[in-house]
Amino acid sequence: MRKGLIGAIAATALTASAASAADVYRSPPPYAPAPVPYGYSWMGPHIGANVGYQWGSLSNSGAKPNGFGGWISSGYNWQFGQFVVGGEADIQLSDANDVFANYKFSNPWFGTVRGRGGFALNNILFYGTLGLAYGRGHVDIGSAGESNLHVGWTAGAGLEVGLTPNWSVKAEYLFIDLSSESYGLTLTNNGLTSNLVRFGVSYRF
Repeated sequence: MRKGLIGAIAATALTASAASAADVYRSPPPYAPAPVPYGYSWMGPHIGANVGYQWGSLSNSGAKPNGFGGWISSGYNWQFGQFVVGGEADIQLSDANDVFANYKFSNPWFGTVRGRGGFALNNILFYGTLGLAYGRGHVDIGSAGESNLHVGWTAGAGLEVGLTPNWSVKAEYLFIDLSSESYGLTLTNNGLTSNLVRFGVSYRF
């Protein structure tokens, strides 16, 4: 009986050793890839609205038109990793005006068509922008008025923050240089340079 008991114990030990060896040489389970880090997408078309403050000066004049304004913008972004490029256009209504000597100069509306490029840190986008600017200049002397269309350029920079996959907010600065045009009422050529700080919200499709 003792020999039978010893044999059973030995058989059990050998079986356990074989199972352990099989575990050692068994192929490891497939490696599960690490999850892809979350990345905010700036890609696609967008439309938005903004409001801001404009201040500037009129050439060949002491007028310094300033005032509030805002309206709409639209554009498209392409994204290459952390780099974002695109185009954007906007049109703005403005109450910027000033009185000098015997006349009032106002800039009732203006718009821009710009390229935009920047660097994204997930949902935070730092960007610069450059392009075409255009706008209306208007002179009033008494009951007489005269308007001209001015064309020029604009450059600036901004910061945009994504709040959801579709919605974002931004703060932007633009320098706008509208070239000189001849005004019969002022008997001179007048051009408008302006600084614009504005805040906006955008929706991406």
